[in-house]
Amino acid sequence: MTNSRPLLMRLLAASAVMAPMLALAHGISEADRQSMLDGGNLHYIGLGASHMLTGYDHLLFLFGVVFFLTGFKDVAKFVTVFTIGHCITLIFATYYKITWNYYLVDAIIALSVIYKGFDNNGGFQKYFQMASPNLLAAVFGFGLLHGFGLSTRLQQLPLGDDNMAMLLRILSFNVGVEVGQIAALTVMLALLAVWRRRPSFARGSFAANLAIVYAGVYLLFTQLHGYQHDSQPDSFRFPAEEHRHVHEDMDIGNSTDDKRNSLK
Repeated sequence: MTNSRPLLMRLLAASAVMAPMLALAHGISEADRQSMLDGGNLHYIGLGASHMLTGYDHLLFLFGVVFFLTGFKDVAKFVTVFTIGHCITLIFATYYKITWNYYLVDAIIALSVIYKGFDNNGGFQKYFQMASPNLLAAVFGFGLLHGFGLSTRLQQLPLGDDNMAMLLRILSFNVGVEVGQIAALTVMLALLAVWRRRPSFARGSFAANLAIVYAGVYLLFTQLHGYQHDSQPDSFRFPAEEHRHVHEDMDIGNSTDDKRNSLK
């Protein structure tokens, strides 16, 4: 356990560096929004791929799912189940315009990240004296949830009023998501295959999955904080009068410094 601490500290440091990006993992910029309006289905494919590759909650969950899988059949089985799950909700929730507050959806997705790291470290056996819930069913259920998260973001884009055109845009975005997922999984599996050959894998696997749990906790609080801003924006704003006085004080301070410098 002592040997795993340096690795844990490095993973936590990496999580801290990624923290600002985690908060924006699902954001769709104004530039992307405009390119969708001006472009065609290829733009939706590109956005879907980039969205998955910067969707750190999805990637962390997938990393946890494949962390201990060594056989191609097992990897294919779990990834397929996850893919089917998120395709179902991504396509149908978007098409039928079923949505919810995306901060809350992403907060629940963060719980799936915590769950997977906890399960990988034998949390159910250690703390609840029970076997882990069926992993295949859990991955499918979380896939549905992750797809709903993708849908809430896709619905921020104008998808058009024509049903067929809208469906093609949704499917194009979904294709992009799968392309991004395959690219990310290829890198994950390659890195894990190399790491498993080293003695540090046995020592560091607990720390790595603990870092996944910590990252999930960070994501959870980030999204809940975002929800507070979204639902109660006035409670986070400086009163206008107070804000004006702060700037006046700053101006007085700056002018005083300038006078002092001129007398030197």
